[in-house]
Amino acid sequence: MIQLPEKFIHTILGVHQEKGALWLEHFDELIQYCESRWSFQVLAAYPLSFNFVAPVLFRDGTEAVLKLGVPNKELITEAEALGIYKGNGCARLWDSDTDKGILILERAVPGHTLKTVADDDEAVRLAAAVMRKLQTPPPLHSLFPSTSDWAKGLDKLRVRYLGGTGPLPEQMVRKAEDWFAKLHKTWRNPQLLHGDLHHENLLSAEREPYIAIDPKGLIGELEYGVISFLMNNLPDEHPRDIIRRRIELFSTELALDPERVMAWGYSHAVLSAWWCVEDQVGDPQNSLELASVFEKLLEEYE
Repeated sequence: MIQLPEKFIHTILGVHQEKGALWLEHFDELIQYCESRWSFQVLAAYPLSFNFVAPVLFRDGTEAVLKLGVPNKELITEAEALGIYKGNGCARLWDSDTDKGILILERAVPGHTLKTVADDDEAVRLAAAVMRKLQTPPPLHSLFPSTSDWAKGLDKLRVRYLGGTGPLPEQMVRKAEDWFAKLHKTWRNPQLLHGDLHHENLLSAEREPYIAIDPKGLIGELEYGVISFLMNNLPDEHPRDIIRRRIELFSTELALDPERVMAWGYSHAVLSAWWCVEDQVGDPQNSLELASVFEKLLEEYE
């Protein structure tokens, strides 16, 4: 029997409600099913967030990674994205059963996250190299959401609070809504984006310096694709200077429009604050503070 951390259990229940409770109730049976079907042993889990992730050892000594989640659309689109990337800049998908919420993935070795790279400029360049490999046009038919679909999350906020914005500042939400509308009216050359490419989703590997893991699969501008990285692994003091520098480097490395990066960043940060409220996970204030950073950068840029 695997002892799941209380924080992980809280997250599963917060995000998936009754469906999550049922999944947790049958979790040990799911582990036994996987070990029997694929003839591997599940080893000690990695630090957990929204899914159960652990290395596995096959009988022939081959190593892989088992990812289990409450069956949902995101796991389906992750498997679809991995299938499109085919290991180019991303971990390979070895097998899956998305009806049961199961993915079996290539194990990145040595598997250190990009957080271990102390030089922030170098970390940006390494991330940009992976992003270049991942650049691909979106398929004509897929289940992938677009950034426009994500932006509709703020509509759900309005519904919950009867037209208001609840714990989020009205002015910030309104500005995010306006920016989302403006950016989507003028967006160009949408791509299939990873959707959550930050330091902890970039692992060192033998076949490439770094490969991405956990793609969400999102259709949007390349400028949107760097936002998760910009918001991650920041110092407590002077985060604006770091974000500004990262935007400069990404804009050079990937030929991005820095103003659009900042505007997407502001909008996404406010949306992220709503997700914290909606899923009862994390502190929305952190995202709102980052939205204010992007707002100041936009003012400086103008």
